Amino acid sequence: MKKTLSLITLLAAGTTQAAGFQVNTQSARSSGMANAAAAWLDDSSAIYSNAANILGVEKLDVTAGVTGILPSLQFTPTGGSVQGQKTTLSPPPHVFAVYKITDSLAAGVGFYTPFGASSRWKDDFVGRFRAQESGLSIYNINPTVAYQVHDRFRVGAGLNITRGTLEIKRALGFVTSEGQVHLGGAGWGLGFNAGVQAVVVPKLVTLGVQYRSPISMTFKGDADFRDVPPAFQGRLPDTRVEGDVKLPQSVVAGIAVTPLDRLTLAFDANWVGWSSFPELAIEFPDNPAINNPLPKNWRSTWNFHLGGEYGITDALQVRAGVLWDPAPSPDETLTPDLPDANRFGVSAGVGYSFGAVRVDAAYQFVNLFDKDSTAPGMTGVYNGTAQVFGLTLGYSM
Repeated sequence: MKKTLSLITLLAAGTTQAAGFQVNTQSARSSGMANAAAAWLDDSSAIYSNAANILGVEKLDVTAGVTGILPSLQFTPTGGSVQGQKTTLSPPPHVFAVYKITDSLAAGVGFYTPFGASSRWKDDFVGRFRAQESGLSIYNINPTVAYQVHDRFRVGAGLNITRGTLEIKRALGFVTSEGQVHLGGAGWGLGFNAGVQAVVVPKLVTLGVQYRSPISMTFKGDADFRDVPPAFQGRLPDTRVEGDVKLPQSVVAGIAVTPLDRLTLAFDANWVGWSSFPELAIEFPDNPAINNPLPKNWRSTWNFHLGGEYGITDALQVRAGVLWDPAPSPDETLTPDLPDANRFGVSAGVGYSFGAVRVDAAYQFVNLFDKDSTAPGMTGVYNGTAQVFGLTLGYSM
C-alpha cells in the first residue's frame, strides 16, 4: 500500500486566512488589496504573485516582512455547547530580493511560507481524540528569472525548493484513562512556477497569469506515545512515521486597470487543486495495525480577490479590497482534524516611502461562515473569524 502521511493531518483544527491551509499574504502591499496582485505588483515580492512581474523593479529591490495570523475557530456539536480554541498567533515571514541585470532580464530569490497552520483546542475539547494541538510549516526557497520578450509581454519562471515540518498531538482513549500521541516529521520537495504579464492597453490595462506546480514531499518522523496503560504498551510502542504528500497545484489569472494616474484596480481569480488530498492518513511502518486512513475527498476550488490602490501623494498610498474563498471540504468528511469554512474577507492597507525605503502595513478581517458537518460521530457546525496583520519593509535603488 502506498504510504500517505498527509500534511493536512497537521491542520488538526488549524486555520489560516485562506481556505484549506494556504497562506497567500506574502506582501503587506498585496494584502491591503485582498491579495489581488497577479497583473500589476512589480516589486520583488512578485516572485510569489507572478514571476514575470519582477521586471518592474528599477535596479535592485529587497522586501522583508512578517504576517501575524490570529484565528478564532469554533465547533458546536449537534445538541452540544460551543467548543473553542486557545489563542494562537502564527507569524509566517517573507523575504524577497530582485536584481535587474539588463533592461530585459531580471533575477531574484524569495523565502516565504506558502502553506501552514497552527492551533490548540482547549483541554476539554469534545473532539480531542481527533485533534488537540498542531503545527504545520511549509517553507519555500524560490529562485526566479524573468525576461522581456516584447515591449508588451514578459515571462518569468522559478524553482521551488520546499522544506516542510509538522507536529501534532492527539488524545488517546483507554478503558479508564486517557493518553496522548505526539507526532513530528519533516521532508523536502521540489516544484516550479511560471508566469506571464501582457500589457493590453499601455498605461491602462494589464493581464497576468501564473501557474504553480504540485510539489510531492516525503515525510519521515517519529511518534511518541504517552501515558499508555501497561496493558496497551506492547501495542503502542514509540515508532516511526513516514509517507508521501502532494501540495496542490494552482493557477491565478488577474487583470489590473489604471483609470487614473494614481489609481489601480485589480481582480484575481485563483484555482487551487485541493483534489490532490483524497484522504487523511498516517502510516506507521513498524506497526501497521494502528494505521487509520480517513477519506476526505477535498474538491478543487476557485477563490476571488478584488482590490484597489490610490496614491494620495507620490509617497503615500492607501489600499482596500475584498475576497471570497470557499472551503474545499465536503460536509460529509468535515471533522475537527481538518475543519474549514467558506470565507469572506475585507482588507485595508497603507504604504509610505522615505526615499529609497518604504513601509507597507495591512489588515484583513476574515469571516468564516457557518459550515455544517454531517460526518459520522462528529456532526455539528464550524465557524469563526481570522485577523491578519501584515508589515513589509522595502528598499529599492
